[in-house]
Amino acid sequence: MTKSSRLDKKKQKKHETSQANNADRHVLYQKSVQDTDVELTLMVEKYKAIRGKDPLSFREDFCGTGLLSVDWCKSLDSRTAQGIDLCAETLAWGKQHNLEPAGEQVASRVELKLADVLEVSEPKVDVTCALNFSYSIFKTRDALCQYFEAARKGLKDDGIFMLDIFGGPESIDTSEEDREVDDETFEFVWDQDKYNPVTNEILCHIHFKFDDGSRIEKAFTYDWRLWSIVELNELLLEAGFSKTHVYWEEYVDDDDDDEYLEGTGNYIEVSEVEQQESWVSYIFAEA
Repeated sequence: MTKSSRLDKKKQKKHETSQANNADRHVLYQKSVQDTDVELTLMVEKYKAIRGKDPLSFREDFCGTGLLSVDWCKSLDSRTAQGIDLCAETLAWGKQHNLEPAGEQVASRVELKLADVLEVSEPKVDVTCALNFSYSIFKTRDALCQYFEAARKGLKDDGIFMLDIFGGPESIDTSEEDREVDDETFEFVWDQDKYNPVTNEILCHIHFKFDDGSRIEKAFTYDWRLWSIVELNELLLEAGFSKTHVYWEEYVDDDDDDEYLEGTGNYIEVSEVEQQESWVSYIFAEA
């Protein structure tokens, strides 16, 4: 065996035993991106504030692994959920790793469905959500309005539709940001690769890097249009929703940094706010 082949074999063995090679991208995503406790709390809290009762039925559009749908049904025995996604591989992973381990009592109340969100309107539900900016795959007003109309048709008469949205000057920068994940041996890397100011289209990737120096490049890629709050509100009303509510996170001054505002995790309804470099907010639309 030549020196070159020995080195190649050593590199291959190192790759095979690296943290990146042995990691599951869906597990990494769930640990670094999703916080279902926060999402469920916000959803139920704002639904009750608007409708005066507890929501029981739920639809998760662009559900991916269906984690939120499963946790919705875990939270209360009388709750039901439907998750909809077009990726068969991701849904199959979710059934194996999230739905089946939850047990029959939970799994019997969750349907993870391979379908187009534009074509599903039954069963009618109390709450539908499109989170992690997933609706941004629709890049024209007509396409997004069509989706909003489909979401409204799937709601009960007193149903609520929930969206998240991000913005601020940093949202249109081409940049790469490393974010630590609590108690984990990897970091989440958010990469805003390209931005087109003519069309407001943005290309983003998620990478993961590990303590041993290995990386997963482009574990997930998103080709989106960035929408504004005012555009979403206008399109939701055009699609037939009766009213929209914008919820903005409260911020307080950081004692250690006079120029930094720290989020409190509490979201209040607003009609006017001061600009921030980067923000994530929520819109709730009444059917």
